[in-house]
Amino acid sequence: MLTIGLIAVIRLTGSDNGFVGNDDVVFLNETAHRATGDIPSEDTSQKREYVILDSNGNTLFDNRIDRSEVLTVETAIQRRYPYTYIKKNNQIIGSVILTDGEKRFDRLRTNIILIYVGCSLVLITAVLAFGAYIRKIVIIPFDKMKNFASYVAAGDLDKPLEMDKDNMFGAFSESFDIMREELKASKARELSLQKKERELVASLSHDLKTPVTGIKLTSELMAAVFSQNEGREFTVTPDMTAKMNNIYKRAEEINVLVSDLFSSTLEDLGEFKVNCTDENSAVIAEVVSKYDDRGLARLSDIPEVMIHIDKIRLSQVIGNILSNSYKYAGTPIDVRSHIEDEFLVVSIADSGQGVSDDELELITNKFYRGKNHGNKDGSGLGLYIARMLMDKMGGELTVSSPNGLCVTLLIPLS
Repeated sequence: MLTIGLIAVIRLTGSDNGFVGNDDVVFLNETAHRATGDIPSEDTSQKREYVILDSNGNTLFDNRIDRSEVLTVETAIQRRYPYTYIKKNNQIIGSVILTDGEKRFDRLRTNIILIYVGCSLVLITAVLAFGAYIRKIVIIPFDKMKNFASYVAAGDLDKPLEMDKDNMFGAFSESFDIMREELKASKARELSLQKKERELVASLSHDLKTPVTGIKLTSELMAAVFSQNEGREFTVTPDMTAKMNNIYKRAEEINVLVSDLFSSTLEDLGEFKVNCTDENSAVIAEVVSKYDDRGLARLSDIPEVMIHIDKIRLSQVIGNILSNSYKYAGTPIDVRSHIEDEFLVVSIADSGQGVSDDELELITNKFYRGKNHGNKDGSGLGLYIARMLMDKMGGELTVSSPNGLCVTLLIPLS
């Protein structure tokens, strides 16, 4: 708009448009009145430049500095010079043409442009100052609140909302910061309660292991007593044997569940410890034999190497995998191994239904159970605990489902 206004001023005040001021009109009228008498003689002190012509266009008076151009009324009209006719007895006897009006107008035009430019600069400066003021009291505080909101959304409640002394949104910003402090306190209380809950679960899990172990030992002892005294003091029926085995089986299931829950809770509390030592790879065959109580595992030759593991934790890993296979597949289990780079690779595969491709990345998550679990009991912790233990031992656990479910363990070499 300023540019358009400037162009309009320059255009409207152009030298070809002419301009007649009040002083020019007065001067022309006075000169024409005097010219009805005697033609004035040339006066070098005269400040105005003008030409007096007779009715035939002949020059009667000319005080211009540059007189090289012959001036006529037609020329004056073309150039928009101020002029007037000299009349006597209602007869036109000549004309007076003012030739210095253009110079005076150029000065006026220049002054108008300078004033316009000056006003524009003042306006631009005012707009910039106002913009800086708005930026300081509105935009910057809102940017701070926007960044503050992003921190809160990301869960970072330690960064306070900075407030300037002259911030017009001071009360608003203060309320936001109070909200942050309340959220931080609430989060701290929630974390404290969660820790107490995990500690309670860990304590209960640990306490439950003692009676479960007692039940297992009692059932084993009763089975041994029945076996030694059968036919002498009493008769052991198949139903009694089945029930005794069922007691042991259920006690073992409870023991596995409690162990997994205890391990998961310790991991959440950050107190789960793994103590790795160098062991012979033959320990894998021992662990598989220990947990293969159904005799479904088919173990191939294991390369003789030294592996860096926590034997108790590796037993828990393999035990969880075999228990999972018993529960959901119930088919023979092939255990194969080979050396690859810095790892002893052990694959444990069954021939069950397996899992779909979209579930492969999920079945090792905490509390996740596959879609084909049916109504079978389970907590969704077995493979999660196994993966977590392998990570802590510096190895890795992966799953695939080419034909059934295959769990691959990467056990680090010594």
